[in-house]
Amino acid sequence: MVGRRKYDEGCAVSHALDLIGERWALLVVRELLLGPKRFTDLRAGIPGASPDVLANRLRELTDAGVVRQRKLPPPAGSQVYELTDWGAELEPVVTQLGRWGSRSPSLPNDAHTSIDSLLLSLRSLFDPRAASGFSATITLHVEGRPFHVEINDGEFRLAGGEANHPAATLGTDRETLAALLHGGRRLDDALHAGEATIIGSTEVVARLLELFPLPEPAGAH
Repeated sequence: MVGRRKYDEGCAVSHALDLIGERWALLVVRELLLGPKRFTDLRAGIPGASPDVLANRLRELTDAGVVRQRKLPPPAGSQVYELTDWGAELEPVVTQLGRWGSRSPSLPNDAHTSIDSLLLSLRSLFDPRAASGFSATITLHVEGRPFHVEINDGEFRLAGGEANHPAATLGTDRETLAALLHGGRRLDDALHAGEATIIGSTEVVARLLELFPLPEPAGAH
């Protein structure tokens, strides 16, 4: 981290910012919370970061012990980046930061959002009261990438990959999913337009989409 401006305080908060406070660093963490990625996948999720800047952030996060690099076994054989166990402990920090930011009156809702960012927002916005008495496992295919959610009477779990025996599988793209969640897009309309597909229970998917209300914007004081 030679050449970087650091706080150099004994405070743990300032030290944490020395490690992950550089621009784009926490977004790299965000993009890795749902599993390892190749450099090109990270570039797609954080298009605002140039290749050189992204490479620098990855190097710094690796030096700090937050990220590590490994080679996937054959036949893939790709080099991927993933969070260390310690780096993965940032998940609740990212979740709460996302919930805090979602209350900003100036949040640019029409700006770019990566698939991982949209899916992780489900953790931030999940309303356990709305899910009371509801239990289901649902697979989400977002632009070909599989994820699954498990809801069990007020508890929520999100992970990458397919679910075993889901009650429903929703296939769609990032923009349509965002519109279904928060843009007022009706599920029936998206299905009829071919913008979404469902295998299994449509009712389960409809209930799922109701569990992530946007919080009230923070008032100016």
